[in-house]
Amino acid sequence: MKKTLVSALTTALVVGAASTTFAAANPFSDVPADHWAYDAVSQLAADGVIEGYGDTTFRGNQNITRYEMAQMIAKAMAKTDVSAADKALIDKLAAEFSDELNNLGVRVSNLERNADMVKWNGKAEYTYYSHRNKDKNTKTNDDQLLFRLEPSAEVNSHWHVNARLDASTDLAKDSADVNREHGKDSIQDTDVTLKRVWAQGNYGNFQVKLGKFAQIDNDSIFDTSFSGAEVQFGNKVTFTAGAGRQNMDKDSDFTQKFTVGNEKTANYQYAGLGYADGKFVGGVDYHHLNADSFQYAKEDGTKQANEDNANIWLAKAAYRFDKTNALNGFYANNTSADELDKAWSAQYSYKGAEAQNKGTWGAWAAYRYLGQNTDLFSTFDVILAGQKGWEVGANYAPFKNIVATLRYGNGKDLATDNDIENLFGRVEVFF
Repeated sequence: MKKTLVSALTTALVVGAASTTFAAANPFSDVPADHWAYDAVSQLAADGVIEGYGDTTFRGNQNITRYEMAQMIAKAMAKTDVSAADKALIDKLAAEFSDELNNLGVRVSNLERNADMVKWNGKAEYTYYSHRNKDKNTKTNDDQLLFRLEPSAEVNSHWHVNARLDASTDLAKDSADVNREHGKDSIQDTDVTLKRVWAQGNYGNFQVKLGKFAQIDNDSIFDTSFSGAEVQFGNKVTFTAGAGRQNMDKDSDFTQKFTVGNEKTANYQYAGLGYADGKFVGGVDYHHLNADSFQYAKEDGTKQANEDNANIWLAKAAYRFDKTNALNGFYANNTSADELDKAWSAQYSYKGAEAQNKGTWGAWAAYRYLGQNTDLFSTFDVILAGQKGWEVGANYAPFKNIVATLRYGNGKDLATDNDIENLFGRVEVFF
């Protein structure tokens, strides 16, 4: 298998005396061509952490031994001006090649290697929102607290198991709010809920997921998870396909906004083509859901129960001009719905807060039109499903691993044409 960027080896040994210490491991055994380390090293090379040969070139299509890989890792470990993401990659590589690094005189304990097999990330999150109907002179305010854990465990060089556990509470009631007595736009539950759990296998340019996980377009109209299987293959051009069951019971985002007959789940399939090259990312996706009573909300507020399917097409694109300026947007249409069947968004972003870097900040402005028969599981916070209007926002990292976000939305309700105004604030503490 062709190995690009991976053979970014320096010709000089990192430790001169290493040649006398080969007994503990076989330094000349090849790293398998489909080993995850190749992707990690490619990323480090792209970030400028691992350098090429003395003539500044990279030499592809060469066999890489574990000893040669350890030389690169040792070189990277000596650097101090690397990002948190690159540091995490270096640590993981160091654990994998600990024996070879020990031969080079770079000590990596077995305890560190074993501990690296399971990682825990997460965050604590405080959210405030105010949703206001200016024509009716009504509003809904709420503040919520969420605690999230995201463990990841390495099974072998190809497979990982991942999960997400959420616990949330309604701060105004200081308890669960499953009946939405306070903050009628969302259910708050104090139980720990297993939101996602899946096994993921990576084989070069082929990836497979099995379990409960986020599907494609979770950054726009499908900010949820489903139970099933997904395969993806490709590099610059990727093809993704998934199939399974979509949750629509009383606790789901979907049923909090709409009524969907008596079925608690829908049969679900999706497929998409994606393209990514430098500054541009784009794609075209298709989603199909089937339930016995897939009811669509009409503009006059009535319901009809004569459509069993949702067929949604979506096109999306994003372009980053430089490190500070970017544009992104999407357009989606549910061809099975008669009304409120379109959703689209266009956003300009300037910079952006980075949790790892204190003092970073960003701002954005967007216009969104979110027909609720297409925007089924909306990811947006101040222009909601069934609304259209402008959004402005900003985020800031006052301290390392802490990000504060503010959003303001102003527009109209699509069904009633009433004026709406929404506020949103959030503080996230990452660990």
